[in-house]
Amino acid sequence: MSDSYLQTEILEQPAVLQRLLEDERPSIERIAAIIRQAAPRYVMLVARGSSDNAARYGQYLFGAVNGLPVALAAPALYTLYQHPPRLDGSLVLAISQSGQSPDIVAVVEEGRRQGALTVAITNEPDSPLAGAAEHTISLLAGPERSLAATKTYTASLMALALLSAALAGAAGPMQSLRAVPGFVAEVLASAPAILQAAERYRYMDACVVASRGYNYATAFEITLKLKELAYVLAEPYSLADFRHGPMAVVERDFPVITLVPEGVMASGLLEFLRQLRERQAEIMVISALDEALALAQTPLALPRGLPEWLSPLVAVIPGQIFALGLTLAKGLDPDHPRGLRKVTLTR
Repeated sequence: MSDSYLQTEILEQPAVLQRLLEDERPSIERIAAIIRQAAPRYVMLVARGSSDNAARYGQYLFGAVNGLPVALAAPALYTLYQHPPRLDGSLVLAISQSGQSPDIVAVVEEGRRQGALTVAITNEPDSPLAGAAEHTISLLAGPERSLAATKTYTASLMALALLSAALAGAAGPMQSLRAVPGFVAEVLASAPAILQAAERYRYMDACVVASRGYNYATAFEITLKLKELAYVLAEPYSLADFRHGPMAVVERDFPVITLVPEGVMASGLLEFLRQLRERQAEIMVISALDEALALAQTPLALPRGLPEWLSPLVAVIPGQIFALGLTLAKGLDPDHPRGLRKVTLTR
C-alpha cells in the first residue's frame, strides 16, 4: 500500500473499532437508558458528508432493530430558511467527525430549545456540536489527518450500532458487535490484491455503485470516496431505484460496483447481477456469497457469517482500499484531493 495518511488510517480501523467497543460502551449504555426513559416518538438524524452516509445506515438500523421512525434533517430549514419543523418528542441525533459545521450545530440547538433529547456523535468531544448537545458519544478514533474520512466513518457506524443494540437490550447484538474488528482485519489482509485489482480501472471516469437496505449507506460512502480521491463520476443507487430508469445507462463495459450482503437482499441483488451480465457490463462485486462473486469480473470477497445489520461496517473496507488503489493507479495524491479541506463549514 502507499505511504500516506489515508493508508495509515484505513489500517487503523480494527484498533479504533475495538477501542470504541471497550471504552465507550458504558457511556453509550447510559445514554441508551436515558433515551428509553424519554421514549422519543421518532429520531431526527442530522449530518453532512461521510457522516450523512452513516446516518443513512442509522435510518435502517433504528427502524428495523428498534422500531423507531427515522428522518434525515434538512439543515437549511434551521439556518437559511429560518423555519425549523417541530422536534418535540424526538431524539435529535447529530453525527459529525469534527463537530464544527454551523448548520449541524444549529439543528441540535433548535432541538434542545424545543425540548427534544439531543445526542452528538463526534470525534471531537470539545467541539461546538458536543457543547450544543445534552449527551455526547466520542468516536475515540484519534486525529484523522487524511482528508478522506475512513476510520471516523466506520467508528460512526459502530457508535450507531452500539447505541441501537443498547436500546434493544438484547445480548445477541452486542455479542455480534464484538466480532466486527476481527472481520475488518480479515478484509485488510487482502488489501494488496484489492490494490492490484484497482489498476484494471485506471481509465474509469464514471460508474454506478448499487445495493439496497443497510448497504444503501455503503453505496453512498464508496461513491464519495471515488469522487473525492479518484475524481470518478460515481453515482450511488438503491437497486429498487436503479431499475426505475437509470438501468438504461448500462451498456457493454460500463462499470457497476454491487454490494451483495448475506441476508434478505441477496436474492434480488443476484438477479440484478445476472441482468448486468446480460448487458455485458463491467461488474465488481463486494460480497461473502460465492454465487455473487462468480458473476463478477472483479470479485472482492468478504468474510462469511456477519449479520446483515452489521455488514456495512465491513463491506465498506474493500471500497476504501479500491478508491485508494484507483487514486494511485491514476497517479493522484490520496492525501491532497484538489479543492478540498478537512473541515467544511456549511450554513
